[in-house]
Amino acid sequence: MATTHLRHKLHLHRAEVKRLMLLGLLALLLPTAAMAQRKAQSRANRGKNGTLKSITVNNLPGYDDRWFHPGMYISGSASRFVIEQSSAYISSQNVTANSIYSPSLGVGFIADARIGGPRSPFIFRFAPGVNFLTRKVEFTPRNYPARDSVVTQEVTSTVVQFPLLIKYQSDRRRNSRMYMIAGINPSVTASNRRSDPLRNQLKALGSDLTLEYGVGLDLFYPLFKLAPEIRFSHGLKNLLVGHNDVFSNSLQSISTNSVTLYINIQN
Repeated sequence: MATTHLRHKLHLHRAEVKRLMLLGLLALLLPTAAMAQRKAQSRANRGKNGTLKSITVNNLPGYDDRWFHPGMYISGSASRFVIEQSSAYISSQNVTANSIYSPSLGVGFIADARIGGPRSPFIFRFAPGVNFLTRKVEFTPRNYPARDSVVTQEVTSTVVQFPLLIKYQSDRRRNSRMYMIAGINPSVTASNRRSDPLRNQLKALGSDLTLEYGVGLDLFYPLFKLAPEIRFSHGLKNLLVGHNDVFSNSLQSISTNSVTLYINIQN
């Protein structure tokens, strides 16, 4: 019968002990790693010598758990008419038209509804509001550079808008995230104002439909969410109201175009 040597027994026990120690270490590390990923709504920033500089806290941690978020916005935009001139009339009458960007101001409400579960990146947004618009077109007889020969036509109106938008947002990183937004914006003119009816002859339809798209940044604060957003708008309708005057006859179509900065506030 073979003789069992003590050193072989010790060798086997040493290997098993190492294996058990490794398994025990993994058993301790795995729960710790899982907790580290779920944990902490805050992060401490320390200096070179270990002193505490600041603490970053996740604001509104349960914000995405709710499916509906109301809010309001204010906006400022640069708006103009995109014009297409009547080539036959221009060639015979030697008149040119030039559209000018003009500032406008708007206010409104926001109703955001999540599409899908809490992890869904899609949000439906309905944002009715009122916009105070002024759009200008300069008419100049060709070969007459004097400023007195320039006639400016203004279309100033109060417009009620009903945007229907889809928002696609990125994952949240601490207290911020990016998003894209796009949709359509039907609008109705509530009133038109002409400071000089005898001079301002150009008229536009009382309803419009625009295509809108843009990008924004959600910033989470302790009591609310602030979202600066820039949006581009392109009119899909010809708004020209034809009249037998030199200004309307020199144009074939007019549509809207604007660049708007929104400041959205939600809770």
